[in-house]
Order: sequence, then C-alpha cells, then structure tokens
Amino acid sequence: MKQMKNKGFTLIEVMVALAIIAIALAALIKSSGNYTRSAGYLKSKTLAHYVAMNEVAKLQIEKSWPDLGTKKGDTEMAGVRWFWTREIEKTGDESGNIRGLKFSIFQDDKREHSLDRVQAFISNPAQNISTSSNSSNNSDANGGEE
Repeated sequence: MKQMKNKGFTLIEVMVALAIIAIALAALIKSSGNYTRSAGYLKSKTLAHYVAMNEVAKLQIEKSWPDLGTKKGDTEMAGVRWFWTREIEKTGDESGNIRGLKFSIFQDDKREHSLDRVQAFISNPAQNISTSSNSSNNSDANGGEE
C-alpha cells in the first residue's frame, strides 16, 4: 500500500503568512492615516492663505491708509472662524507712501500656532493720482500742421 502525502500547509507556514499579511496591513493603515492627516492640514493651510489674501484685498479695495502697528481681528471662511494678526510697518521708501503688511492667520483665538503668513505692500491711496489726462491733452503741439 502506498502512503498518501498530506496536501496543504503546515501550521507554521500559515502563521508566517498571517504575520506577513498583518505587517503589510498595518503599514497600509498607517500610511492611509498619514495621508488623511496631511490632506486636512493642507486644506486648513490653503484656507488660511485665502483669508490672508482676502484681508489684503480688503485694504486695497477700501483705499484706506492703515495706521502703523499691530491689529488683531477675525473673519469667517468656509464655515470656520479664522483669527488674524496684522502688522503694518514702514518700508525703506523715502516718500513714506508704501507700507509693509504682515498677516498671520490662526485657527485658535489664543494665536499660538500660525497656519500661514502673508507679506504684502500697500501704497498711500492719496498719492495715487493719475496724470494720464495731462499727457493725452498735449498730443500734438502744432495742431496737426507741419
């Protein structure tokens, strides 16, 4: 009589295979969690940048000449309350008609960890008087005759 060989895996082979699968799944879950965390952080950072740029645009649209110093405020965007700090400084401009703006954006009202910082420059709207009307009136001094 011939002996029949067992066809199948031993217990040790099954345990090794399960260990390999468990390690692979753990690495996959960890990388998936890191991706999710990164995506959330990047979304917050992008929205914070939009908040800062909107505040700069507001100053430009209002055509106001903000005072030097620091101001704190808040605004809402995408259903989230954002807190900002605006620093306005003199620049190296000799005329004094350009000021530097620095906006720092935070998600907490304690303003401990800045998500984004934007630096911009604003010119004095009182000095932005157009002189193009004078140059177009003097287009031909001879009245068109040669």
